[in-house]
Amino acid sequence: MPPTISTINPTQGPTTGGTTATLTGTGMTGSTAVRFGSTNATSFTVNSATQITAVSPPRAAGAAAVTVVHPTGNSNSVTFTYVLAQVPVVTSVAPSSGPTSGGASVTLTGTGFTGATTVTFAGIPATSFMVNTATQITAVTPAGSAGAAAVTVTTPGGTSAPDAFFFYAAPPALDSGGPAQGPTAGGVVVTLTGSNLLNASAVWFGSTNAASFTVVSATQITATAPQGTGSSPITVTTPGGTSNPVAFTYVGTPTLTALAPTNGPTSAGAVVTLTGTNLATASAVTFGGTAVPFTVASATQITAIAPAGPAGPVAVSVTTAGGSSPGPTYTRVAAPGI
Repeated sequence: MPPTISTINPTQGPTTGGTTATLTGTGMTGSTAVRFGSTNATSFTVNSATQITAVSPPRAAGAAAVTVVHPTGNSNSVTFTYVLAQVPVVTSVAPSSGPTSGGASVTLTGTGFTGATTVTFAGIPATSFMVNTATQITAVTPAGSAGAAAVTVTTPGGTSAPDAFFFYAAPPALDSGGPAQGPTAGGVVVTLTGSNLLNASAVWFGSTNAASFTVVSATQITATAPQGTGSSPITVTTPGGTSNPVAFTYVGTPTLTALAPTNGPTSAGAVVTLTGTNLATASAVTFGGTAVPFTVASATQITAIAPAGPAGPVAVSVTTAGGSSPGPTYTRVAAPGI
């Protein structure tokens, strides 16, 4: 019984030939030829009793009846359409940038992509590519050098002009970030310095996006910390990838629970012990708004020198990386008169 063909895929190709077409059907074992019109395929392979792959020969534009030749007789025919081979044109690449390490999936848009055999980035073949339609190709970028890389497509009709570009971005790197601590409520503005920071798409505090950020230059970004707790290393993401981390730690709001003594003279010099929590990063101690000398003894204790002032109560406060505490009162007592 002669073989039968049910489908051919793809159903068209360029007049220059070279398209690998898959014929599906029955009875194909022992086939001796595949013909496109009256011309034998450039080559063919019988994969199984139900499948043959054949390479189209050159032929004039138009429809060609494809048949399988077999000792028991020729098959029915299916149509393969030859189209004029045209020089491909690449009009856009999206996304237009990615890391120098390669691996970015990009979509090329243009014309004349049918039968594409090669996609290159600055002359380097794509890691892989797929012709989706005559106007679209998806390709995976190879590794490349930082800068613009011309993207070209080669088909039987020729190679596209180097008019479309993909920009390789060097990976971002961070050197420092300051301040390196902030309150759990967020809101502190951290200045990040490093290199290759342009076109940053995200700044991360641990796994949380910054509340906001501004790219000042290729070497500096300012970012507002979101809410958080504990250690939250900061990283920056750009088309070139994600940077190394720099340390950032959330600090709890300080509290003051006791003063000893709670009162003293109107003159300066009384040593007061402040007891509370989250005091380790203290940057200021105030008595009634007046900053005083102090020593951090531990996360729960500070010693401070009370300033001179009029008799009466004043609020004592501690400021740390975690914020400022509302504090108990210290009362100055006037010396008795003589």
